[in-house]
Amino acid sequence: MKKLLIIRHAKSSWAIPGQDDFDRPLNDRGHRDAPAMAERIHKKNVEIDAFVSSPANRAFTTAQYFAKEYRTKKDAIAQHRELYHAMPGTFFEVIGKLDDRDKTVAVFSHNPGITAFANLLTEARIDDMPTCAIFAVKADIKHWKDFKDAKKEFWFFDYPKSEGAEQ
Repeated sequence: MKKLLIIRHAKSSWAIPGQDDFDRPLNDRGHRDAPAMAERIHKKNVEIDAFVSSPANRAFTTAQYFAKEYRTKKDAIAQHRELYHAMPGTFFEVIGKLDDRDKTVAVFSHNPGITAFANLLTEARIDDMPTCAIFAVKADIKHWKDFKDAKKEFWFFDYPKSEGAEQ
């Protein structure tokens, strides 16, 4: 059994006019939401074996908060440039190359691709992944390369303004 958590970056700042989108940092709310969501799912005994992120500042910073909660060093977060504004096919490519030793993986990326990807996985549908939302699925596979074609089961969906995970 493999488990995948798809996590949209936390709320980002638009405070610096003309700043390159890739470099935008988290705003104050993002710096509150990311550690709070990491703690929330950790308290629900959701284990994470590996962290994979877009290298964009806001996504990688969000991943760092989760890694810290799980006592994982930030240099252990795998960065994949192709996850920056990725479309669904790119998510499948990155996931298909994950290490089979990792049972549960968290992938951090951006809208609109992350919402489109989440909606391809199961019958569960979401209109829009809010910032720092987590859409989680399970797949009865041994190898990540089989994830794309495997039947996936909705596990949970949670986001900062919810009262807890829908399961």
